[in-house]
Amino acid sequence: MTKPVKCARLFADAQGESHIEEIEFAMSDVQYAPPAPPLHLSEPVTATAFRWLRFPTDWNDAAHPSPRRQLFVVLSGEVEGWTSTGQTMVFRAGDRLLMEDTTGKGHGAKPIGGEALAIMIALE
Repeated sequence: MTKPVKCARLFADAQGESHIEEIEFAMSDVQYAPPAPPLHLSEPVTATAFRWLRFPTDWNDAAHPSPRRQLFVVLSGEVEGWTSTGQTMVFRAGDRLLMEDTTGKGHGAKPIGGEALAIMIALE
């Protein structure tokens, strides 16, 4: 068995409070692109689109729910995020966040120390 990929997950509970937890995606050895050697691959996750996202240096938001279920991946810079319960987390280049808080009180975010660049992948 190969090492799973870890990812933060943002979600809303039944009372509308947002939370962050760590989840894992199982990986398997797959002959993905023969004749290349096997790679470690997860099961597919259906996506509909992706967007580049730049946080300007002075951008700051108090709270909003995610507009859709999406995967947020930081490419450069740092972004601090927080939940309605006060939980905070800093995301740096390479960090991943599965955003599933499409209802409830939402989350807030701001770049730290300058602008940040990320990619948003819309999921079904």
